[in-house]
Amino acid sequence: MAAGSSCTIVEYFGGDDGYRCGYCKNEKGNFSHGMWSHAMTVQDYQDLIDRGWRRSGKYVYKPIMNKTCCPQYTIRCHALNFQPSKTHKKILKKMSKFLSKGEMPTEQGDGEPMDSLCEEGGLHGPAKVCHPEVASPVVTAILTEEGDTTPVEFETARKDPVSVPDGRGPESTPKPGVGADPGRPLCRKAKELRKARRLQKEQKRQVGGGVPASVTSNPATPVQLNQPKALEEFINESLPDSPLHHLEFRRFLCDSPLEMEMSPDGPAAGYGSFHQQYWLDDRIVAVGVVDVLPTCVSSVYLYYHPDFASLSLGSYSALREVAFTRQLQKQSPKLCFYYLGFYIHSCNKMRYKGQYQPSDLLCPETYVFVPIERCIPSLEQTHYARFNQDPDAGDTHVLKDLGRALVLYRRTVMPYAAYARKRKGSNDEMEVAQYAGLVGQVCAERILLYRA
Repeated sequence: MAAGSSCTIVEYFGGDDGYRCGYCKNEKGNFSHGMWSHAMTVQDYQDLIDRGWRRSGKYVYKPIMNKTCCPQYTIRCHALNFQPSKTHKKILKKMSKFLSKGEMPTEQGDGEPMDSLCEEGGLHGPAKVCHPEVASPVVTAILTEEGDTTPVEFETARKDPVSVPDGRGPESTPKPGVGADPGRPLCRKAKELRKARRLQKEQKRQVGGGVPASVTSNPATPVQLNQPKALEEFINESLPDSPLHHLEFRRFLCDSPLEMEMSPDGPAAGYGSFHQQYWLDDRIVAVGVVDVLPTCVSSVYLYYHPDFASLSLGSYSALREVAFTRQLQKQSPKLCFYYLGFYIHSCNKMRYKGQYQPSDLLCPETYVFVPIERCIPSLEQTHYARFNQDPDAGDTHVLKDLGRALVLYRRTVMPYAAYARKRKGSNDEMEVAQYAGLVGQVCAERILLYRA
């Protein structure tokens, strides 16, 4: 990372009181630690989310995993190896049909979680926590574009793939007919048809690229033909010359505690927080916020216009963000993960994030990532689980020396040991030790903890 004068400054709020859970609605079952971030470097936030923290605006919180009613596990997707599921392909094709022909799906929503941003984030700190995002001029433009429209807010605003209609319900029962038409050719299995189409496309592509005819007819080529279609191919599927609708994307910096940083081996636009604006025929229909960090793109949330709920904009934007991560990785090799926020196995509506494969969950005790398929059996047995199977493994960044934690006291940066000798008033060692243990030794020696 480029050297600079930026630093992280936080105020810690503890987390002893229970509050309402946005997932199971338990009035006092949700517990989390929280801190207000006055400023934060992208490296510090990267290290914090890799210890189970997450931001909502300038408020950064960490669920108390072994105490809260609905444990929230950090989940990340390996963007470079991601392959869209059948549900993801349906969503991409649905958008393609809408852009090409104007066909708006009849179903209203795909079972996307409808809890508010503040409930999903589990905010219980200062009352002003939610205001920076809700009052954003860009978001306000969406909400007031056509009168008094109620916003649809999400933690990461992703739809639930499991509940997407699959056409097998009573509404899709075929009407009685008169039988097969003897004049039509015999039906071929769908798999055979797809294989034939792939072969035809591959032959056209190879001939167009100057590949000798002997190669295009070589029976050894099916190894390549069986390669799954990449995400970008589904997103960029060819549209007619004059599609009915045009969808474009614009990226802007947004208000965030994250300090913008440039690096020679980083993304061209730098690291930081960005608005991803979705424009449909010169009309803004959705706004997402993503944090571009040293090793990942972290999804923060998405607002979309309710008129377009049936287009599954939540899931569609997630797929675009996976593709965005893959694009950035070409500029910055270490940036190869897509973070979807929290995975809550105890809440059925939030299990959809596990469909973005391959993915990992963060072990809440050792802070190492474990493939999700190894974690699910444990979560089926109990809400809280340690995923690291090595009983001797521990937190490699465990707090070892509280005296070296940095504090900001009377506009002066000093180690906690020096501050403890100068402070006046009540002893705050237990509170500072709790904070430093949660952020870990490395972050405690970089982040400035504000002391009044």
